[in-house]
Amino acid sequence: MKIKLKIRQKILIYILSVSALLYVVAIGYIVISSRSVISRDAITKAQYSTRVSADKIEKIFERELSLVRTLSQALTMFKELPQEQWKKIFLDMYLPVLRENPQIYSLWDSWEYNSYVPGYVKDHGRFVITVWRENNQIKSLYDERSMLVDPPLYGNFKKNGVESVWEPYVDQVTKGKAEVKLMVTFGSPIYVDGKYVGIIATDVGLESLQDIVSKVKPVEGSYAFLVSNKGIIAGHPNKELLDKNIKDILPEVYESERVLDKIQKGSEFYFIKTDEKGDKQLMCFAPIVAGKTTTPWSLVLSIPLGVITKEADTTLYVSLEVGLVGLIIIIIVLIFVSDNLTKPIKRITSSLKRLAAGEISDDLIIDISTGDEIEEMSKALNISVEGLNNKALSAINIGKGTYDSEITLLSDKDMLGKSLIDMRNSLKNAHVEEEKRKIEDQKRTWANEGTAMFADILRQNNNDFQALCDSVIRNLVKYLQANQGGIFMWSEEDKNDPHFNLVTTFAWDRKKYVTKRLEKGEGLVGACAMEKETIYLTDVPADYVAITSGLGGANPRCVILVPLKHEEKVLGVIEMASFKVIEKYQIDFLEKIGESIASTISAVRINARTKQLLEQSQQQAEEMSAQEEEVRQNMEELMATQEEAARKTSEIEGLLASLNAGSYMVEYDLNGVITNANDAYLNRLGISRSQIIGIHHSEGLTMTEIQKKEYGKFWDDLRAGVTKKVKSVMTHENQTVSLIETYFPVTDGDGKVIKIMKMSHEMGEFKD
Repeated sequence: MKIKLKIRQKILIYILSVSALLYVVAIGYIVISSRSVISRDAITKAQYSTRVSADKIEKIFERELSLVRTLSQALTMFKELPQEQWKKIFLDMYLPVLRENPQIYSLWDSWEYNSYVPGYVKDHGRFVITVWRENNQIKSLYDERSMLVDPPLYGNFKKNGVESVWEPYVDQVTKGKAEVKLMVTFGSPIYVDGKYVGIIATDVGLESLQDIVSKVKPVEGSYAFLVSNKGIIAGHPNKELLDKNIKDILPEVYESERVLDKIQKGSEFYFIKTDEKGDKQLMCFAPIVAGKTTTPWSLVLSIPLGVITKEADTTLYVSLEVGLVGLIIIIIVLIFVSDNLTKPIKRITSSLKRLAAGEISDDLIIDISTGDEIEEMSKALNISVEGLNNKALSAINIGKGTYDSEITLLSDKDMLGKSLIDMRNSLKNAHVEEEKRKIEDQKRTWANEGTAMFADILRQNNNDFQALCDSVIRNLVKYLQANQGGIFMWSEEDKNDPHFNLVTTFAWDRKKYVTKRLEKGEGLVGACAMEKETIYLTDVPADYVAITSGLGGANPRCVILVPLKHEEKVLGVIEMASFKVIEKYQIDFLEKIGESIASTISAVRINARTKQLLEQSQQQAEEMSAQEEEVRQNMEELMATQEEAARKTSEIEGLLASLNAGSYMVEYDLNGVITNANDAYLNRLGISRSQIIGIHHSEGLTMTEIQKKEYGKFWDDLRAGVTKKVKSVMTHENQTVSLIETYFPVTDGDGKVIKIMKMSHEMGEFKD
């Protein structure tokens, strides 16, 4: 069973429960967020503290590296000095350095033999100078090392060739004792002309770093320790852990957190671990990267997590207490607000119930002045009541047939008011729409009757083109109640003179016989034909008829030109003028009829053309019969002519064969180059055709001095068309032939010389 509640009860139950839930969620979120922010801030501070302490140790490392770096740069001068001299000088340099730096346990260098001993080519073998402290005394030693092979530690440094901090190691003096003393070596390579020649290094105790690490305690219970690049504990409050590997003191997180890998990469990181007592510890790592070294160390700060979250826990308890007090205040406020809300709502509800029952009267209007949304609700109700009163009166007037009564909309969304207005307007416009429908029906009837009438006209006159055009324009002018009209047809009978021809006109109640011609594209008729669209003018110039139209008569109010199109081809144009404006439906009718007229005209023209072609074919058949006899006679004469031509051709071929057999024939171009020769000439000289083609006339020709002078004129005369006859002597491959030669030019049909022919005989042929 559904429980029904009053507004006051719903406010107290729903709003209070939701508000309490939201309030608790908000307070919880704030507390948790604050606790998270405080924890992050504490971790950030711990990281910062670790970074600051790491920077201090990094500066100590940098100081030691700076010392050996400076010495390595100074020692590059050994090349310029004798061996014994630079050894003495370097020793003198080391002694004051050792005295001024008590943290240095020993200072030593190493020199590659292959860098300063002439002729030494091995890649190992070195000389070492060592200065160290012993019982408050400074001692020195010269010795040789790596004579067989470089030890791994030195070999790796030599290979990398960069300054470095070596891994910590236990002092030989303290090894095996209860108190372990760790040492570390700072080394810097010596380069001369870009080549590695040795190392300068210091061995330093880590006691000073142990003191610094022991003082790093940002909060109670925290401690710090120093880890080398390989994970060796170099400084720790618990001295028993010195020289141990970090893997041994952090076994539970060593692999999962990739501790050593991050240390060797120089990363700054942190994680939370649980110690053997079950307490959580924050472990912060800060890298120590001194100088140009590539083996970072790391400073580790361990802080109890409970110390960090203590402040956050305190904030949580305070926030919960404040939230509880706030929730009580919310309950009190909601009870007060619910009472103030429900009383005026009850009055509004009473009026709405009466309104829902269909009651409309002025006493439904209520006066509430609360200054809030309830007051707005009462005002809205009052406006609705007044609006309903107004609409009720308007509805009564509309029912009586009074459509001019004013209806005031309450707003743009007043659907009832808009519906009443729509109903009033619909009734008001019903009569107007009925009249419009009658007019549209009349227009459709007019168009249908006209279509039927002109279909009959086109069918009755489809055999006579002129009668068809006359009937069409006459009936169009009358049916559209125009004043005058004409039909212009496109004429292509003369292919050289296509034009528009006015084939028929009709003005008022009589036909006007007028001869009119328009060129392609001329006037409105030409424009209508080219655009294939109807042209309708209502603003007709006063001199329109005289300018562009051939219809004549008074100036019309409107002019319409409709193209007669059949299969997208314009056959002609109908032009009509009227004192009365032609309506849109009449224009549509005229365009539709124009297509039918064009189709019928096309058919009439085709029929007329077919008849004309039939008559022409009959006439041509008679002419063909007469021409056949004439052709037969011409064929007989042609056959006789061909026989005579064949006989003459045979005679010419025989003559040429005789000349070719009895004479030497040679062809030249106009420059005197041989282009062809007959077989008799080639056989006489004993040469092939390929040997003589392309040879100039003068080659092999024996000429006197006079002949040489006259040779150019000889060819000029030939090119001018003059025949020449000469005697000549030809020599070829020790054969001498005396010839009588006749040169004659050969011309084309226009008399132009195109080549030179030579016909020759041997002089011996003319002897008795």
